[in-house]
Amino acid sequence: MRLSPTVHRRWFVNRTNPEYIRYLAKSASISPVLAQILINRGFKTPSDINVFLNPDISQLSDPYDMPGMPQAVERIIAAGKKGEKVLVHGDYDADGLTATGIMVHALMMLGIDCHYFIPNRIEHGYGFKVFSVSKAEEIGASLIITVDCGITSFEAASLCRKKDIDLIITDHHEPLRNTKGMQDAESHRENLTSSSVTFLADDSLVLPDAVAIINPKISHRESQVFHLSGAGIAFKLVQALAITFGEKIALHNFLDLAALGTMADVVPLTGENRLLVKEGLKKLGNGSRQGIRSLKHVAGIDGRELKTGLLLFTIIPRINAAGRISDSQNVVKLLLTDSEDEAFTLSSWLENLNMERQRIEEEVFQKALHQLTRREIRSVIVLSDTGWHKGVIGIVASRITEMYYRPTFVLSLEGNTARGSARSIPSFDIYKALTGCKEFLTGFGGHKQAAGLEMETRNIPLFEAQINTVAEKTLKECDYVPSLEIDADADLSDITFDLAREFDMLEPFGCGNAEPLIGSKGLEVLYPKIVKNNHLKMKLRQKGQALDAIGFDMASFFERLSTTAKFDAVYTPAINEWQGSRCLQLNLKALRPSHE
Repeated sequence: MRLSPTVHRRWFVNRTNPEYIRYLAKSASISPVLAQILINRGFKTPSDINVFLNPDISQLSDPYDMPGMPQAVERIIAAGKKGEKVLVHGDYDADGLTATGIMVHALMMLGIDCHYFIPNRIEHGYGFKVFSVSKAEEIGASLIITVDCGITSFEAASLCRKKDIDLIITDHHEPLRNTKGMQDAESHRENLTSSSVTFLADDSLVLPDAVAIINPKISHRESQVFHLSGAGIAFKLVQALAITFGEKIALHNFLDLAALGTMADVVPLTGENRLLVKEGLKKLGNGSRQGIRSLKHVAGIDGRELKTGLLLFTIIPRINAAGRISDSQNVVKLLLTDSEDEAFTLSSWLENLNMERQRIEEEVFQKALHQLTRREIRSVIVLSDTGWHKGVIGIVASRITEMYYRPTFVLSLEGNTARGSARSIPSFDIYKALTGCKEFLTGFGGHKQAAGLEMETRNIPLFEAQINTVAEKTLKECDYVPSLEIDADADLSDITFDLAREFDMLEPFGCGNAEPLIGSKGLEVLYPKIVKNNHLKMKLRQKGQALDAIGFDMASFFERLSTTAKFDAVYTPAINEWQGSRCLQLNLKALRPSHE
């Protein structure tokens, strides 16, 4: 989570036995600083380090190790042989849209008569529902494949069975788990029959009735695919199809969409996710997909090196924009088109939608902040109002969570119904917390750090009281103070071009593989100045060694620099290229007065 540099944070330095660091650095042929960073991230042998630093497509796990995969592939093969129509049911966010693109593209390669449907956020809401089954009936589909949704779609699954439509569910969201079994399922879904759910032995896991369910969350066993995104799971199904059909499916053609979906859903960039993103970034960079080329152009990033941070602030918000404030059916068309003219038209449409989304988001954000100025900040923030656009409330919740470092719920009211989004802090499992408040909810779903929910408007005060009670029992005082975890201590003399190049090997950065942070103490500040209104530029000197440094959005520190002789700094070293010259630069993350 990116926090304002002015937010008070606890600084922690990770330390390891120096002898072990020296051993690992020598064995893996890396610097001691990089060895410390990799130890912090759980890589403690030379072989583990080699696999992490050099991921390759050959390291992909066997897709048939995933439960449900053989049955899904068998049913898709049968659909192709019989000439059946297949409906791919996706979701309106970037993960769901890229997953839909992956699945549709693969089925088209196999010559299957394939259609797709993306629900409208406002008209249909999230997920695979009864209305979706009607869409399959309209086109005469005898098989539905869901991507990025469906794991709690009991009613729609039951209707599929009644209509003789087979269902394959691919999803990565949490399934229904509790000790009450069917009774709890019935409390969450209306009109269920005993044939609409399947039970597994562990903890009375309740699943919809389907031909196959592919979701690593239905297993207690964590593996390198456990944290796959919706697009990642769609990719694994295509990988299994590629094993069966060989040259008919060129697997590398799907890496770009799998990478975008993985980055968009902010899943940990470890295990197979890291491999998909690292390989997918290469595919995104070569511009082989017409729709992505057009999106890069309208976003103004032609020719720039594509990294996760850049894509999260350019391409992905534009893909998400349609699902937030419009209809996203045409986004799939953009991802699949070979027409330059069509790609340009659709990319321009997304560009305009994204600007409108930004305007609406800022309006709701300011209104939410105004509410906060008139009330006590509790353990959990719950905000609601009529007319807040449901397409932006998740982003608003994220921004407020970032500002106040509190789990945040933002609800849009429509008559007697409140629908909302929630975002959390690392120490608070928001999905688990919602299970402790389910008596006030008509529905909910999501992950540890993000969720969607619905309730009757009149229950908001009761829900707010209960979710705060859950938080107060769960969280300690220190959990409300964000921590800054520093990977390694270093002197400025340790910061070299070679070290900066080593750090590039850790890319891609993101959730679960954060940009490495180095800490140095007792630094003198030389020639500080504010550039471009809000950035702080200076030189930092220690024991005769001086390096350029820049703190983005850190201009608020300028006045404090003259009041203290020396500072401690947290930063990431980088190579700055400007007008043909290259120099080392420290990208500052935090400063504080030195106590040396």
